[in-house]
Amino acid sequence: MERFLSTSPSETIHFARSFASSLKRNAVVTLIGDLGSGKTQFVKGVCQYFRVRDSVASPTFVMLHRYVGLDRKNEELLLYHFDLYKVKAASEILELGYEEFLRGDGICLIEWADKLQHLTPGDRIEVQFSLGHAENERQIVVEKYSETVTKDAPRGGTMKNVRREFSRY
Repeated sequence: MERFLSTSPSETIHFARSFASSLKRNAVVTLIGDLGSGKTQFVKGVCQYFRVRDSVASPTFVMLHRYVGLDRKNEELLLYHFDLYKVKAASEILELGYEEFLRGDGICLIEWADKLQHLTPGDRIEVQFSLGHAENERQIVVEKYSETVTKDAPRGGTMKNVRREFSRY
């Protein structure tokens, strides 16, 4: 677990650029925190690290933005920026093609990931944001989760459970 105290939006962006240096293709980063706690600033920093040229903004009204960046080998890398703020049901997330993005060759950044509930991937990096005591202060906590599979235990099965719950998926 890593903790960082940011005192400005530019510090949050700088921390995110540093964090992004550890990301590899297929990474899923879940972002959890209150409105205005720094999630989109963090995404901006990750996108800066991967040299995204587009303007990065919260995709609240469309739920998903796709950015084209470059990895360390100067090869094209797609970054998928989800914003689930307005999501009311798991079926809305599935209609976006959520599962396909997770299996893709890019990086998924998911704001309001707490709305995923049982769709949350087992292998992920979770970044939690909370407001600090001062106006621009933000506490950022990063924790990595791995889905452990043992010989006798079934895999996480989240998508299998979703398909059972929403039969058309």
